[in-house]
Amino acid sequence: MELRKINIQDAAAQWEYTTALPADENGLTNPYHGVSCDRYMKEVLPALISYEHPVNMPDWFVPETYYYLWDENRLVGEFRIRHYLTDALREGAGHIGYSIRKDFRGKGYGTEGLRLTLQIAKQIVPEEEIYLRVNKDNIVSQKVMLKNGAYLAGEDEAHYFMRIPK
Repeated sequence: MELRKINIQDAAAQWEYTTALPADENGLTNPYHGVSCDRYMKEVLPALISYEHPVNMPDWFVPETYYYLWDENRLVGEFRIRHYLTDALREGAGHIGYSIRKDFRGKGYGTEGLRLTLQIAKQIVPEEEIYLRVNKDNIVSQKVMLKNGAYLAGEDEAHYFMRIPK
């Protein structure tokens, strides 16, 4: 298993994965659901790649890097690292968001993908802990986070706020 940073070489598989993701599932939003291949290649992919080193973005924008989890020649998941926190992210989505392709869920890909992502995030993130948020009804993701060293730091009506020490 390996994480690959978003790239042009894997564009077709990334397009297939990204556009098949629901617009909002378990708290992970995806504004690119259903986008055509042509639009993805010309507009979306260059924009997503540029988010790692953004130029001319609004003040609230945080650099974000997209990674894809591959098992052999199959793209099985997406992991996003936000490089640092704003107040909104500190009280919200945190540093990492992820998803696993539905037909690969329950097979350990989330746990391994998060482990690999944390290795990278710990080198990027300046905060002392990695912040994560999970829906209270998403028991599987809660277990993935706990297996990767997370602890419960707080909650609101719909979410648990988890932290993983660096």
